[in-house]
This record gives sequence, structure tokens and C-alpha cells, in this order.
Amino acid sequence: MKKLLFSSTAVALAFVLILSGCSSKKKASSINPGRKSTATGIAYNKKSKKGKEPEGLQVKDFKGQPAGPNLVFIEGGRFTMGTVEEDVTFSRDNLERTVTVSSFYMDETEITNLHWLEYLHAIQKDSSQEFYDTALPDTTVWLSKLSFNDQFTEQYLRYPGFRMYPVVGVSWVQASDYCKWRTEAVNGEMAARFGDKAKKSKSGGFGKKSKKRAAAPEAPSVKVGGRLAIESGNVLPAYRLPTEAEWEYAAKALIGTQYMDENQSNQRIYPWDGSSMRKSKGKTKGTMLANFKRGRGDYAGIAGHQNDKGTITVEVYEFPPNDFGLYQMAGNVNEWVYDLYRPNSFQDVNDLNPIRRNEFLDEASMYDKKNFNSLVDNNLRVYKGGSWNDVAYWLSPGTRRALDQDSSTATIGFRCAMIAIGPKGKRKL
Repeated sequence: MKKLLFSSTAVALAFVLILSGCSSKKKASSINPGRKSTATGIAYNKKSKKGKEPEGLQVKDFKGQPAGPNLVFIEGGRFTMGTVEEDVTFSRDNLERTVTVSSFYMDETEITNLHWLEYLHAIQKDSSQEFYDTALPDTTVWLSKLSFNDQFTEQYLRYPGFRMYPVVGVSWVQASDYCKWRTEAVNGEMAARFGDKAKKSKSGGFGKKSKKRAAAPEAPSVKVGGRLAIESGNVLPAYRLPTEAEWEYAAKALIGTQYMDENQSNQRIYPWDGSSMRKSKGKTKGTMLANFKRGRGDYAGIAGHQNDKGTITVEVYEFPPNDFGLYQMAGNVNEWVYDLYRPNSFQDVNDLNPIRRNEFLDEASMYDKKNFNSLVDNNLRVYKGGSWNDVAYWLSPGTRRALDQDSSTATIGFRCAMIAIGPKGKRKL
């Protein structure tokens, strides 16, 4: 009797689970909104009375936001922003505060010379000579009265051996222009791939599922400024420079320090665990984890054992990635971020996706640059990360410096970021 009762209970429980599973599949989502509106019951993708042209709201298939080329998904969350190192400059411009960053995408590497040459090639065909000239990196950043780096002025950008080295001599303005061009280039490529190129099959439909879709072909995709309509799902948001908060969050990559319920075992001084600049275990134990200046006159180590592998920059994949899969978030080159520099940024920013994009609540006139009492104005942009020419202190993600947005150096490059919208995409472009 007990066995029969147990068996009946098990069957009933299984039946309930099946029903609950079936009901959960019917829940509408952004990926699978269903065939009808959950608000009106009106069917999507209706065909006209003639049966040829679709009418009503067209809801296209969507598999989530695609990850653009070179982009890595960064899951957002809460973190403590600000320096964890001693404030050796006594600037007190980046005190610790808790903020939350939404999920976003970021380039896994710095933008390279080859990427920039691709950009120059494209705008030389489509833009004016004047704009092309403004896009050229300043190769004279390598020149110094007391150093013989003259060879890099001609060779670094264009010589094939430097293809996968980070581009330098690029200002904040030039980097921002590149982001705009890249947005148009990638979305233009997507429009060519996913636009109205579907070929009708013999049965009158489109693609492999022609028999099912012959009666109701998709509506033509509308192009807007060289890209597909946003509703198509085959459009990427704008590439841009990351905000300072995004950059710092991505560099720390604290997903590797978590345990149990939203607890973290430690902060990170650098984009890796521990306080050392060397790898602590494994076959490569003792080797440097970044490309930086180890001390006065010491840029790489000694011949036969150049520990950090480069007297200047190195290739963008040279060192291991952090826990987010991002390469060289410390060292090699500093990187431009979106934010305008203000010494009081820690006091007057929002705690959700913080950014300083203009002088709101902190006017430039208060700093009196005109009378040489400050360097702060509305053209001063933040850069972070440390470079081949910096000591280890600047490799900590919380440290920050600033430079005029029209200036460039041999130690500053950049990488792009992009907002993540809705469910994480499962497809690569």
C-alpha cells in the first residue's frame, strides 16, 4: 500500500513538474516573444489579404545582441572604485567609493597599428584629404633631444613588424573619431550580410525553412544611414571610449576574487592577484605580468632574459589576460577613457554608471586656468593603466592622470567599449 501511495505521489509530482515546465515555456521574453501580442492577442507578422505583402508589426527573429569583432562581454556589478595605492602625488582626486556599472562590451586588446591603418585606408577613399590628415597619428612623439628613437618615427606605425603593436601618438579626439568610423563600418558590414540579400528558393520562400515561410516572406529591412533598422536586431550600438568607471571595473576583474554570497576575498592592486609584478606559480613563475619600467634606466631587463619582453611597447597579446579575458589592462600603453578630468570626481558623480562628460556642478572657471593657477579646463581628459615608460605605481587601475584631448604621446593608446543591451548575445560576427 505504501509503495502504491509513493508511486502515485511520484507520478503526480512528475505531472505537476511537466505542467509547470510547459507553462514556463509560454512566458514571453525578448528572445522568444511568441507569435501574438501578450497585450492585445493580435498576431505578429500578419500577411495581407493578397497574401504577398506582410502587414502589422513585424517581429523578427532575435538571438540576443551579437558581440562585435574583438569585443568581450563584461558582466556588470558593484565594485569599490578608487585608488588602493598610497596617494604619492597627494592629489586626493580618486578616493574610494562604491558604484555600480551596467554590463558592457570592451575590446580584448588595445587598438593596434594595423587597425589604425585599416581606418586610414577607409577614410582616404571616403573622406576629404583634410580629414585624412587630421587622422594621422603624430609620429614625432618618439622624438627626444636626448634619446635616439628616431627610427620609430618612420617605422612604428607602418612597418609590418609592428602591425599588432598598440597605436600611439593618437589624441583623445582622434580616438573618438575612430570609434564613430568603426560604428559605421561594422554596421555597414552587418547590413551587407543580413540585409535584403536572401535568395528565394524554388518554393518561393527564403533559406532552409522555405516551405514553412513561403506564404509569408519577411518584410524588407529598412536601412538608416547605411545600417539596418534597429528593430532588425542586426545593428550594434555605438562604439565609444569606455567611461573611467567601466575601464577601472574591467581592469580589476574582481570576478576572480569572489566567494559565497556576494563576498570578495580581497581588493586587487593590479589586474591580477597579489602585490607582486611577477607570476607566482606555474612554468613561467617569476616572469613579469606586464610591460612597464622597472626602475631608472631599466625598461626590459638584461640581454638573454628580457623579463618584460620589450624596451618600448610589445604586441597586444603578449601577456596573459585578466579574469575578464582582457589583455594588457596594465602596462604597454596607457589608455584614454571618456571622462573629463576633475579632481573632485569622487564627490559629484552618480553611483550608477558614473561619468563626467562636461563641467556640470564643477565649472572650469573655478580653477582659473587663464591666470595659470591650474591646468584644469574642459579639454582635459583622463587616461589610465600605466605604460612601458611608467613605474609600477601607475599600473594600478585606481590611479589616474589627465592630458589635453588634442595632445598625444608615445605612451597613450586606447580601446573601445559598447553598451550591452538586453540578453547576452550568443553569436559572434
